[in-house]
Amino acid sequence: MKNNIRFAFFGTPELAAVFLDDLEKNGYVPSLVVTTPDRAQGRGMTLQSPPVKKWADERNIPVLQPEKLDDAFLYELRTTDYELFIVIYYGKILPKAVFDMPKRGTINVHFSLLPRWKGTSPIRASILNDDRKAGTTLLLMDEKVDHGPVIAQKEFKIAEWPPSAHELETQATHESAALLSGFIEPWVAGEIEAHEQNHDLETLCPKLEKADGYIDLADDAYQNLLKIRAFDSTIGTHTSFERPSTRSGQAAKKIRVAILGAHIEGTKLILNTVKPEGKKEMPYEEFLRSGATPVSGDAS
Repeated sequence: MKNNIRFAFFGTPELAAVFLDDLEKNGYVPSLVVTTPDRAQGRGMTLQSPPVKKWADERNIPVLQPEKLDDAFLYELRTTDYELFIVIYYGKILPKAVFDMPKRGTINVHFSLLPRWKGTSPIRASILNDDRKAGTTLLLMDEKVDHGPVIAQKEFKIAEWPPSAHELETQATHESAALLSGFIEPWVAGEIEAHEQNHDLETLCPKLEKADGYIDLADDAYQNLLKIRAFDSTIGTHTSFERPSTRSGQAAKKIRVAILGAHIEGTKLILNTVKPEGKKEMPYEEFLRSGATPVSGDAS
């Protein structure tokens, strides 16, 4: 370890473990990891630990997995003195009693240049709105969502626009770990101050449902591509096809088809990979050989 900063880390999925890998390479290892409880998964419904718990177990770092952030959890946190909490990809909202506990507060890592795109899925929002840039923010957590003062921000370059959400989330994870590694020591030492956001300029992430992932292939090709790339790691995108019936007099069968990959050629959207309902994923050209044709204007 580079120093003896005592911090607790709140996170859960694989990308949170990637973030911890980067911190570790830079000499920063948490004294405690807080993550979500083990969950039953797969056909056998066997209990699976979150990736962050596995990461901590491999390094003999203590782990807490509260179902609720209640008084019992607060008591466990208070048994050890921490200078800082760090939160990324955790999945639960921290109450004030938790985020106010450490001497230097709680740093929340948010994948946007706040005050733009407050709320969940800022990566998705930036792609969907064709921002053509991205960034990350280290902010001090307060009682409002993504509202606290900013410790540091960084805009980063994107090799090819539009990226998929998964690609941009991965890049933002690495960029955020690098940013935090440069600011954690001066922040804990009190050498820098956080500054208030200009809340008059805030934009909020749109709240989306699965139905918002519907794509009409007759719509603008580039706007459709933005949706496909923006939704790839969350709600996904889908469209409707019809396949002629093999029986005389019967209506064509409607098929819901998930779109897994696409690109633009000229002014046309070219589907790469699809997954028809109830089938395995396949190349789009192979799917078309079944005789299916797209249906326009059907959001069902």
